[in-house]
Amino acid sequence: MTLIKSISGIRGTIGGKVGDNLTPVDAVKFASAYGTFLKNSFKEDRKLKVVIGRDARISGPMIHNLVMNTLLGLGIDVIDLGLSTTPTVEIAVPLEQADGGIILTASHNPKQWNALKLLNNKGEFLSGKEGEQILEIAESESFNFSEVDDLGEVFINDAYMDIHIDEVLNLPLVDAEAVAKRKFKVVVDGVNSSGGVIIPKLLEQMGVECVKLYCEPNGHFPHNPEPLKEHLGDICKLVVEEKADFGIVVDPDVDRLAFISNDGEMFGEEYTLVACADYVLSQTPGNTVSNMSSSRALRDITNKHNGSYQASAVGEVNVVELMKKTNAIIGGEGNGGIIYPESHYGRDSLVGVALFLTHLASLDMTVAELRASYPQYYMSKNKIELTPQIDVDAILVAMTERYKNEEINTIDGVKIDFAENWVHLRKSNTEPIIRIYTEAKTQASADALALRIIDEIKAAAGI
Repeated sequence: MTLIKSISGIRGTIGGKVGDNLTPVDAVKFASAYGTFLKNSFKEDRKLKVVIGRDARISGPMIHNLVMNTLLGLGIDVIDLGLSTTPTVEIAVPLEQADGGIILTASHNPKQWNALKLLNNKGEFLSGKEGEQILEIAESESFNFSEVDDLGEVFINDAYMDIHIDEVLNLPLVDAEAVAKRKFKVVVDGVNSSGGVIIPKLLEQMGVECVKLYCEPNGHFPHNPEPLKEHLGDICKLVVEEKADFGIVVDPDVDRLAFISNDGEMFGEEYTLVACADYVLSQTPGNTVSNMSSSRALRDITNKHNGSYQASAVGEVNVVELMKKTNAIIGGEGNGGIIYPESHYGRDSLVGVALFLTHLASLDMTVAELRASYPQYYMSKNKIELTPQIDVDAILVAMTERYKNEEINTIDGVKIDFAENWVHLRKSNTEPIIRIYTEAKTQASADALALRIIDEIKAAAGI
């Protein structure tokens, strides 16, 4: 059982002891810290308001009620979206002119997990500094609750998933009419969460025939909800059986997006962003950003359209920060997260689906052919566990020195760019582990590079 407190929120398993897991007491404590942080930030004499939404996890209603009533106790009004998605809440915050937002979701974690994801008044994730302030307030329990006449109120608004769909359909680069003419047939795996409601609704409004798989929002995830190949056998099979044009997979809170090609093979999570960027850049030239562990294919596509590509440290907050700095018109992470500022600065599977469909509608090729048209790269993801006595930082310094003649980036661990491939080494903040990401033109080359680097790390560590 686990409780992880970080600058982006609090995440843990349901049940068990206070302080070791996400118990009701921990949920209340952390919601109190967030509400107190907002009250300290906006010192004006007015009622604050916070938007709350949740995914379909079994623990969702319980955690939702605890968090919501805690904010009321602090004198904060709550706009309750009920069943929702992460990007829906992100869109709702500025539209409601709210002071913040909370999404109750553990994203791609299994059903025993839940979490509080925290937003600012722009509907964007809090900065590291803000997150630290909340952790300090939680630790010191410096909360001051409101008296009875000053309690907050609840305003229920269950229209936001529809509003979100409208916002996406109104984007200039989304052409629902062109999509409808192609009469696409698509299979959707909504992992029995809110994606099973909102993605089919979007598809229907774009004139797409939708075959639903695991779209009942009951929180009983039928497979591990992280959209990786090893978890997606059912949809890969169904796409072929239904002779569908492609398949769509989202995680429980709908901020990660993966496609299945018409031949039942993975399009590749890394290539979701590549395909969407290819379309956006063909219509509106500009720059792109992804994190350092994402595929080089995005850089290649950006260069093809005469744009400039930059890599940020891992983490959505870092991607968004660099996107703003470089005026990037699209960005995201290699895990299928699409950030399209024309809509909002947050990973949004609805935006990704709508852009991808519009792109496909303009092409005379299948999804498998589209995937084959992009630069081919293969990734290998490994980790090496070290003893607590070993100085992980010293090992990273040694690797930097070893490859000092190559292109090196040290903003987040060590990334070494070779001519034909790259390796990214990141240390874990919670345990003595070095994560090793490699990418090359073949799977065998990516795996071989990873093994070579692991041997070099072991040698540097003296093991």
